[in-house]
Amino acid sequence: MAQVSLQNVSKIFPGGIKAVDNITLGVENKEFMVLVGPSGCGKSTTLRMIAGLEEITCGKIYIGDKLVNDVPAKDRDIAMVFQNYALYPHMSVFENMAFGLKLRGYPKNEIAQRVNEAANILGIKHLLHRRPKELSGGERQRVAVGRAIVRKPLVFLFDEPLSNLDAKLRSEMRTELHKLHIRLQTTIIYVTHDQVEAMTMGDRIAVMKDGVLQQVAGPVEIYDHPRNKFVASFIGSPPMNFIQGRIIKKDGRLYFDEGRIKVKIVEEMYQRLLPYLEKEVIFGIRPEDIYDKLFVSEAPPENVVRVTCEVLEPMGSEVYLYLNTGRHSFIARVDAHDRPQVNQDMDVVFDMSKVHFFKRDTEETIV
Repeated sequence: MAQVSLQNVSKIFPGGIKAVDNITLGVENKEFMVLVGPSGCGKSTTLRMIAGLEEITCGKIYIGDKLVNDVPAKDRDIAMVFQNYALYPHMSVFENMAFGLKLRGYPKNEIAQRVNEAANILGIKHLLHRRPKELSGGERQRVAVGRAIVRKPLVFLFDEPLSNLDAKLRSEMRTELHKLHIRLQTTIIYVTHDQVEAMTMGDRIAVMKDGVLQQVAGPVEIYDHPRNKFVASFIGSPPMNFIQGRIIKKDGRLYFDEGRIKVKIVEEMYQRLLPYLEKEVIFGIRPEDIYDKLFVSEAPPENVVRVTCEVLEPMGSEVYLYLNTGRHSFIARVDAHDRPQVNQDMDVVFDMSKVHFFKRDTEETIV
């Protein structure tokens, strides 16, 4: 079994810099776990501690049932793929993939078998005689993955392996890595700052900020039910819109009132929002939950907001509208055929069944 367990793990660098702060995280056998967050959040440091490349300050790390705090990296039965691929330039692809096995004293026939098997899986058998400088970025990335596959480790660790590739190739490699996980049925821990990679690849996502674990859940759960404002803003593209205002009551109904924006809250949210009546809160709505009123057959008048369209960005299958109420700016993501006039007033409709509210002080989710 290849579970990975971190129990109250911290990493403090000289000078008191806390890179990782008391993380507790369990990765199940055969799970694809993604650590995601902005640069400097501690995700790569966490991965390096699991790998044994970084000494932990306190806490415990288990791989399977074995405590590995004091186990050298070479004895942890893990394989790591780095951002820069770390291929030996003077060796052929075959030699790069075989190098780790040679160091461990495997017989030549088994090395050849494992390398050819991995090359077939990755579609790089025709490249085995080439050297890294003769390969494209995507091919080098496959070789780095192949070098990890031949080891047949308990756990694969990926440290932003796609960040050096162009957008099209990154999309292709995301699919390839996902297929690889299904085929190999091995535990994978994958680090990225790209929330699209996290959403499309992970069985579960662990969101980090400033060394602290913010939320661990499946992609849909994190998207629909973020634990706090940071998670809500980091997961989703374009990010969630946030507006500060008050919860008010009028004629027995609850409204969110910002001054220029006043929208009616759905009754299902009343129970959680009543304690915040007449208090400042943060209102959140995703760009895809804002519609052009011209294309809504029955728009509740209480949810219509007058805005000015400042910028229009055609994205092919959809359009991003940059809107302004006079006090706040936000983004709507609408269908490609929706092309309002720039610098003209328009009415938009908020889908109030999909909005979020956050505490103003702690930024934790209310509903």
